[in-house]
Amino acid sequence: MQTFPNALRSILTVFWIGGLWVIGLLVGPLLFQQLDNNLAYRMVAVMFRAMAWVGIVAGIYIVFHILWDEGLRAFQTLEFWLILGMLILTLVNHFAVFPVISEVKPQMHTAAEGVFGGGFQSWQTISSLIYLIQSVLGLVYVTRGAVK
Repeated sequence: MQTFPNALRSILTVFWIGGLWVIGLLVGPLLFQQLDNNLAYRMVAVMFRAMAWVGIVAGIYIVFHILWDEGLRAFQTLEFWLILGMLILTLVNHFAVFPVISEVKPQMHTAAEGVFGGGFQSWQTISSLIYLIQSVLGLVYVTRGAVK
């Protein structure tokens, strides 16, 4: 039987990485398929922001848990660097990219402005790439058996 800190780490890992995959691959696309684009965008944005906070809490806990368990040897483990990378990407997306997207979206008057003006579409692409990298890092983390 797992100790409470280990069980919490497993739960947070599943919630964070599973949430990334469910929202990114299932819920988001389904919302855009079924709803008006503006409504789908607003709903997906709320979910991404919520998942960012899940990632921040889970990432901080898991990083400290690994450091507590492994000590300085943690810096030599792939699992530490995968989680730290995911946490950094979450922080960048949530605190640097999302605010720009929120600012640029209302200013967009034409599709060309977003495509050629470096506006909404460019920032959304950057955010999507960050999200994709996070998801892949999470997949590597889980498939390497880090979840105990």
